[in-house]
Amino acid sequence: MTVIRLPDGSERVFEHPVTVMDVAASIGTGLARAAIAGKINGKLVDLDRLIKEDSELAIITEKDADGLEIIRHSSAHLLAHAVKELFPEAQVTIGPVIEDGFYYDFSYKRPFTPEDLVAIERRMLEISKRSINIERKVWERSEAINFFKQLGEHYKAQIIESIPGEEDLTLYTQDNFTDLCRGPHVPNTSKLKIFKLMKVAGAYWRGDSKNEMLQRIYGTAWTTKDDQNNYLYKLEEAEKRDHRKIGKQLDLFHTQEEAPGMVFWHPKGWALWQQIEQYMRNVQDENEYQEIRTPQVLDKELWEQSGHWDNFRENMFITETEDRSFAIKPMNCPGHVQVFKQGLRSYRDLPMRLAEFGSCHRNEASGALHGIMRVRGFTQDDAHIFCTEDQIQDEVIKFISLLKLVYADFGFKDILVKLSTRPLKRVGTDAQWNKSENALEAALKQAGLEWELQPGEGAFYGPKIEFALKDCIGRIWQCGTLQLDFSMPERLGAEYVAEDNTRQIPVMLHRAILGSLERFIGILIEHYAGVFPLWLAPIQVVVLNISKGQAEYVEKVTKELKQSGFRVIQDLRNEKITYKIREHSLQKLPYQIIVGDAEVNTNLISVRVRGGQDLGQMSLENLIERLKKEVELKR
Repeated sequence: MTVIRLPDGSERVFEHPVTVMDVAASIGTGLARAAIAGKINGKLVDLDRLIKEDSELAIITEKDADGLEIIRHSSAHLLAHAVKELFPEAQVTIGPVIEDGFYYDFSYKRPFTPEDLVAIERRMLEISKRSINIERKVWERSEAINFFKQLGEHYKAQIIESIPGEEDLTLYTQDNFTDLCRGPHVPNTSKLKIFKLMKVAGAYWRGDSKNEMLQRIYGTAWTTKDDQNNYLYKLEEAEKRDHRKIGKQLDLFHTQEEAPGMVFWHPKGWALWQQIEQYMRNVQDENEYQEIRTPQVLDKELWEQSGHWDNFRENMFITETEDRSFAIKPMNCPGHVQVFKQGLRSYRDLPMRLAEFGSCHRNEASGALHGIMRVRGFTQDDAHIFCTEDQIQDEVIKFISLLKLVYADFGFKDILVKLSTRPLKRVGTDAQWNKSENALEAALKQAGLEWELQPGEGAFYGPKIEFALKDCIGRIWQCGTLQLDFSMPERLGAEYVAEDNTRQIPVMLHRAILGSLERFIGILIEHYAGVFPLWLAPIQVVVLNISKGQAEYVEKVTKELKQSGFRVIQDLRNEKITYKIREHSLQKLPYQIIVGDAEVNTNLISVRVRGGQDLGQMSLENLIERLKKEVELKR
């Protein structure tokens, strides 16, 4: 007797061992047709897996998240199958699932061309329509190595030889193509219908630049045509919104090889930066943060005490002078502890909130650098809150409220939250962890936020909350963090005098809202496609003359707008007004003021809004009132 317990709590009893497909068929023909895999006692398996003992079973279909991943994994094998049929001399290596798709790496004598990709995708569709059953078999390790060597698949043989242990391996076969894989896979190639090959890129074998450069073919796979079309639309939009492209178009910044991972900010880009920094400075000041500034370079001994030298050394830039080793700071926390330690602190001083627009440097791999999104030199809106254990929850609640306000002002309404709890390797007592985790969880509930639990994903020194933004095309950007730290204050000797006159170690909350300002500006550029709301726009208004006779009036209008606090330029060039209007429209300026003889004679201005709307004539005072309201509303 075999008892199968289903997710809805029901049970099915069989007289003998059964496969996952047998169970699906016993429930209904519709489910049997839709099934692509099973999950036995939490482990994903193929449909032909035999269940020999009482088990919990879920039938996986394409509607499940696991189902989509299996489809993408199987699509990677379908890609390799197609390549081998079209290019028999190509060697296959690895083909994993990635976010939104899959890839497979190949060794081949010449580069694959765009025409090759078209042919490969066409062959994948042909193989799919052949409705080939996919069979799983267990092989002895030596047998599998010899099999792939005989095929000339030396990379596969190397992969098997490098797998630790002595257990047998599973190979999957579909027609004349066999591949090494743990599985599971769809039962038949006909289940793979909606996919698209995207691009070819280079990738070193095993990620080592000393090895051969392979060719990586990327693809995407979905369960519905609508899902794939939405994904492709998102990619197209993302390309249009690329912050590097818009940054160049709007003359905001540039990067160059002489300073890899560093940003050259141009006047308009720096105006945007300053607006964001001043906004954050005002918000922090209103919430009782004290702004400080700490050194860029600190002695190696301090980094050893903080633990960064042992755990972060490879990412730090090192310099030496007078037989002393120093590191350019990769983060601000040790410096903030030094400020806290100056003078005897009392419990009455807590919570103490120290903030810094801290300039940091990290030695990121050159291949990981990406515009201003991933850089080596960056500035954080960093702050550290020193508090007692009893103050943790209140401080977390205040931080969450502040974070929600800031994100809303920048135009982000959807916030995704994750709570990461204690890892196996950690410092601190269980009592401390219980208290801190409970405080973070209670604060999230009180803030009315939905959140996802990430067990075991906290830092070794304490739990953390991660805050991610969803932009206008649905992409997720992880920005804000709140980390609770028992370790660093103790390691660096921070303490305060408690109410009972004992010396106690403060709790340290590491927090950032924007994260890296460089990266956040990149996110803003792509979210708004460079069409910034008025309060953020590097240039808010341009004043244009139609002919030389209005130059003095243009200068008068420009001066009054600047005195009212707006970022304004004037354009007195001897060009046609239509040319100037078009040029500034391409620069996505929010407002254009056009001045001709009629405006001079009536002491009025003509106003155009970004997008081409003509507001007609009005007084400068009325425009200033409109602009102030728009800035105040942060639209």
